[in-house]
Amino acid sequence: MLALVQRVKSASVTIANTEVARIQAGMMVLVCAEPTDTPETADQLLNKLLKLRIFDDDEGKMNLSLQQTQGGLLLVSQFTLAADTSRGNRPSFMRAAPPELGRFLYTYLVDKAKTMHHTVGAGVFGADMQVTLVNNGPVTLPLHIQ
Repeated sequence: MLALVQRVKSASVTIANTEVARIQAGMMVLVCAEPTDTPETADQLLNKLLKLRIFDDDEGKMNLSLQQTQGGLLLVSQFTLAADTSRGNRPSFMRAAPPELGRFLYTYLVDKAKTMHHTVGAGVFGADMQVTLVNNGPVTLPLHIQ
């Protein structure tokens, strides 16, 4: 799975002028499934997200995890993370999982996250979403879980 992690002061997802998810300080994650991904891959990604030490401790060092800070987690599906731009000017998305698999794994990831963390928000798979965030730092990290 591909993920783009952003440490945020706040983030929200809006669809058709209706806010569907909002978190305060925490982590906003754009997520893309790849064709070979499985529920085990999603589990590995979730464990990494919850334990990734990107939040400041009392000395201002990135030394605390999302679990330790009890921050919010906002998961947003985004197949365009798998874009191949190596040829021409139009991206190819052949590296992204087929929609059925992508939907299944995204739903699995969100449902599992809600059982493991107290504040989880999510976008809607395949929807035209507007994502608003205040990146804190800025801190933005790409992840690739295989």
